[in-house]
Amino acid sequence: MPLPPRNQRGLRRAVARASAETPKRATPAHDKLNVIEGLSALSLDALSSVAYGPEAMMLVLVAGGVGAVSWTLPITLVITAILVVLVFSYTQVIAAHPEGGGAYAVSKRSLGRFPALLAAASLVVDYVLTVAVSLAAGAASLASVFPGLSHHLLAICLIGLALLTAVNMFGITESARVLLLPAVLFIVSILAIIAIDPFRSHPDAVIGTKEQFHAVTALGVVLVLKAFASGCSAITGVEAIANGVPNFRSVRTAQRTEISLGVLLAVMLVGLAILIRVHHVVPRGHVTVLAQLTAGAFGKGAAFYVSNLAVTAVLGLAANTSFGGLPVLMSLLAKDHRLPHLFYLRAERQVYRYGIVALALLALVLLIAVNADTERLIPLFTIGVFVGFTLSQVGLVRHWYRSRPSRWRARMALNSAGATMTGLAVVVALATKFTAGAWVVVITVPVLMITFARTERYYAHVAAELKLGLTPEHPHRRESVVIIPTTTVSKLTELALSAGLSMGETVVGVAVAGDEDECAQIKSAWDEWCPGVSIEVLLDPHRSLVRTVLHYIDSLDLDNVNVTVLIPQVVPRKRRHEILHNQRGRLLEAVLKARSDVIVATLSFHLHE
Repeated sequence: MPLPPRNQRGLRRAVARASAETPKRATPAHDKLNVIEGLSALSLDALSSVAYGPEAMMLVLVAGGVGAVSWTLPITLVITAILVVLVFSYTQVIAAHPEGGGAYAVSKRSLGRFPALLAAASLVVDYVLTVAVSLAAGAASLASVFPGLSHHLLAICLIGLALLTAVNMFGITESARVLLLPAVLFIVSILAIIAIDPFRSHPDAVIGTKEQFHAVTALGVVLVLKAFASGCSAITGVEAIANGVPNFRSVRTAQRTEISLGVLLAVMLVGLAILIRVHHVVPRGHVTVLAQLTAGAFGKGAAFYVSNLAVTAVLGLAANTSFGGLPVLMSLLAKDHRLPHLFYLRAERQVYRYGIVALALLALVLLIAVNADTERLIPLFTIGVFVGFTLSQVGLVRHWYRSRPSRWRARMALNSAGATMTGLAVVVALATKFTAGAWVVVITVPVLMITFARTERYYAHVAAELKLGLTPEHPHRRESVVIIPTTTVSKLTELALSAGLSMGETVVGVAVAGDEDECAQIKSAWDEWCPGVSIEVLLDPHRSLVRTVLHYIDSLDLDNVNVTVLIPQVVPRKRRHEILHNQRGRLLEAVLKARSDVIVATLSFHLHE
């Protein structure tokens, strides 16, 4: 029955008033990241890598004898040169792709579908490994300060993972502020070590246990390449800012954050490599190389513990880089129909909660699989991100060639050099780390690419069947039949019939009887009530409501009829009482949705006693 005109006007005014009072979901500028917050939220992965990157390189070089460790500085300079090229490249990525996505966005726009899938799969692998490696390294660093924790590394990692997940569920800005203090302490500590250590007699305090290193291979090209591949883990993470551009206040802010990251990381890497060479530092048992340098600069007093605890905290919190970058990347993949669309949804606090949860679960599985062992994770670490680096640079080369802006030749030369460097790094890493675990990445990346492609194909089939983008026929009115499953005459039955009469022209009750006597009882009670609605009592020896209703629906001629099944359900006041009620209504609802095209509706009757 249509509303009177006065009521229609009142309804329109109420809707307009409600819309005006509804808060807008636009994210205020003050909820975005500035440079300092961006460094703490999205750069700790790259900055904290100085705690294990140089040491990973040295552990390879000592196979050529203690003297081979002196090659740490030259190799670090090569890696730093790659870092400089990457930083300038990613400032260009940020400007060209302010929606975020980094290598994926560049590859999709400039290189095509297959490179985009490869970039996305590589970045997903890298982000998950970043969480696992950072937490595992943080737990190992903490255990080196407090040896009693050395048997509980996995538990420490899982606690850290749970805390980071919870913090990020509240929003990236809040997590950035939480990370600000340990990030500042870490940066100040490393810079203080670099500034103080050259003027002190190293080591001021001898820590760890001395180990004997015997040359097991000659220092040659292969050993240097292996050390280079391990040392490249020191510059993973520089792409995270480009992937998380939407979290920043502006594109310029994101670019300044990227440059600040590059300067800090270059100074740290080169400064620590010089100290290692000047003081002839070699790996020692039960202590990190960075801890040795810290002891040489500060002794074993309070500054030593503060510095090492800051390193531990930042190593653990570096995993936050992935929590800022991967959910944004997954939202872009979902927007492109290459992941389930739920990853594109944002919560009220403007975070991609489904992406955060997915990342946490994948990292959880990986940490348990390797028992939080950093040595088993490092061989997997650099390949994925350097594939992304390479695709991003190649994509920009093609972008400059097509668009040809001012100074396009210089830009193309810079990105060509970067693509060559990072591409060679991928080849070296695969060749030197394949048997050490890199084969896992070689398998995982194609599996992810196939998953993305099949998801995209599924959505394409759905779009074709729904004829999305095409103009459909005009809707037309059809006869409406409402079927109400029932058992006995009750208040719930009365409410269901009243709702059914409001929904369609024809309403029919359907009941199930096990034998003729029960059938007669149901019909007698219905006739005595006389609700003005007919009832169909169907015989089934097993009293199966689901099977009987399905058979009844199949017997109807649905060509010109809309059938609605209205299922009345009792909702108890306390959830624990739900087990006391049969769940046939919910089962019927699930089966009807899976096996028929009828409209399924539920009527909830809330108990108040």
